Amino acid sequence: MKKIMVIEDHKKIRDELCKFLIQNGYECLAPENFANIIELILSSAAQLILLDINLPVYDGYHICREIRKVSEVPIIVVTSRDTEIDELLAINLGADDFVTKPYNTQILLARIATVLKRAYHEAPPEKLLCGNFTVNLAKSSLEYRNMTAELTKNELKILTCLYEKKGVIVSRDELMRYLWDSELFIDDNTLTVNMTRLRRKLEETGLMNVIETRRGQGYIML
Repeated sequence: MKKIMVIEDHKKIRDELCKFLIQNGYECLAPENFANIIELILSSAAQLILLDINLPVYDGYHICREIRKVSEVPIIVVTSRDTEIDELLAINLGADDFVTKPYNTQILLARIATVLKRAYHEAPPEKLLCGNFTVNLAKSSLEYRNMTAELTKNELKILTCLYEKKGVIVSRDELMRYLWDSELFIDDNTLTVNMTRLRRKLEETGLMNVIETRRGQGYIML
């Protein structure tokens, strides 16, 4: 069980975030006294820090800078400050990611998982259990009851992206960035073709209405 420290001075936000993290399988530390916060972080053995910027005693930038002098513990800045300058400063000081409030909890959870995986080189799972069907990542296939459908690389990535954000609308732009990891290679028509083929394979294995289109917004896995 990974240990996450939440550095947040707003009690309601801190308590709700800790409750959410615990419900999703993490151990949570949430200090209320910020006088010796840097020493507390370093002695906590936390494996990831969720760090607000507007804090008493020291702001999040100072904390991030001091932590980075002696530790590589992953830091995700979670703040209501949403300018590009704020994000750039946080990243330049050593933060691993930058999330603005108010945030979607499922997206925050996905960001946490990504940062932890990158920091601790965790092996990805071979299978994803998506309700009543399974995505076999090792074999790039879809499994439902006694049916199996082979997936192309792009079909597998689309399904994985929607699974990671199940219940949340994923925009077409976000899907295309996930597919190609670069906005230089975005092709809207190619995404449409891949989505159509993926839906056909889902239906051919007996899975209907797994992916729903939200007009003008994107796609959602139900």
